Amino acid sequence: MRPFPPASSAHGEVPGRHRTSRSPLSRRGRRVCWSSATVLLLSCVLAGGGVAPPDPAPRAPGRYPVRVSAYVANSGSSTVSAYDTRLERQLGDTHVGHSPTGVGAAPDGDAAYVANSRSNSVSFVNTATRMTKATVPVQRRPFAAVPTRDGQKVLVTNFGSDTVSIIKVADHKVIATVPVGPLPHSIATVPDGHAYVTDNGGGAVTVLDPTSHATQNIPVGDFPSGISALPSGKQVFVSNTGSGTVSVIDTHTNKVVANLPAGRAPLGNAVSPDGKRLYVADTARDCLLIIDIPARHIVGHVPVGVQPQGVAVTPDGRRVWVTNEKSDTVSVIDPFTQQVRATLPTGHEPEGIAITPR
Repeated sequence: MRPFPPASSAHGEVPGRHRTSRSPLSRRGRRVCWSSATVLLLSCVLAGGGVAPPDPAPRAPGRYPVRVSAYVANSGSSTVSAYDTRLERQLGDTHVGHSPTGVGAAPDGDAAYVANSRSNSVSFVNTATRMTKATVPVQRRPFAAVPTRDGQKVLVTNFGSDTVSIIKVADHKVIATVPVGPLPHSIATVPDGHAYVTDNGGGAVTVLDPTSHATQNIPVGDFPSGISALPSGKQVFVSNTGSGTVSVIDTHTNKVVANLPAGRAPLGNAVSPDGKRLYVADTARDCLLIIDIPARHIVGHVPVGVQPQGVAVTPDGRRVWVTNEKSDTVSVIDPFTQQVRATLPTGHEPEGIAITPR
């Protein structure tokens, strides 16, 4: 998720920030078993001695989906790295097209969709085998690939063509190409079928209706990039990289209802499952911002690696994952303690990230 383009490049860097000399084109059960057996044995001994076993300590119900995985697009190594989000460890890499930037996860968790910027294609990756099962040609410089909420289509922003490609998942074919604003960057979908596209070069968000027709442009801040939506779909949040703000759009009226402070150069963002927190990568200050959505202000920031890009949240809301493009790492953060739990290696220049729903 590169911030915004200078005049000489479609993919650019944050103004005033010194880049390194890299490429200028950014690209846990045995213990459980033993513990259970010990508790059972102790209960039998106590019951046999006429002493009732103590009541077990109350525990929160286990809600964590067992198959949740994170997928990171490594734009500098043409791979996607997969991670077990519960064990917080890498599972392996999948080779995709050249310069993968954005990645999306199917609603059923069975596939990841990868936008290959230099190959002008989208890779469909089977999450069970971590193998590419299809490659779909699209237009120039695809940046993001996001499924609709029903999982039937994948929407692809073509950064170099000012269009969005609509791919039918069942057929692995483009069924429509829709003109949008200049330099389309990222996409958020909402439950009613609408989609919101950030036009990085136009300072606006294009609204697509459920039939994937562009119906409206909403002015926001400078160089809009990352975008995410409340689970209900009632609001979407747009990172304005050039303005240091996040625009809040009411999807009923399709109007900006607030502009939140978001550091110096906000890029990727993601909403917590309860809809109360917004997590924003400030690529200029190398940190993750935590914003209280109802209160509309920053309540914390967590230092991460160099030039954070993509942000994703686990389905239980207990972990936030952030890709660090110039550190070749991904940071795993506990948003409640506001601490980094783990820093894991990625491929070269990680950008987009998606976490499967299960």
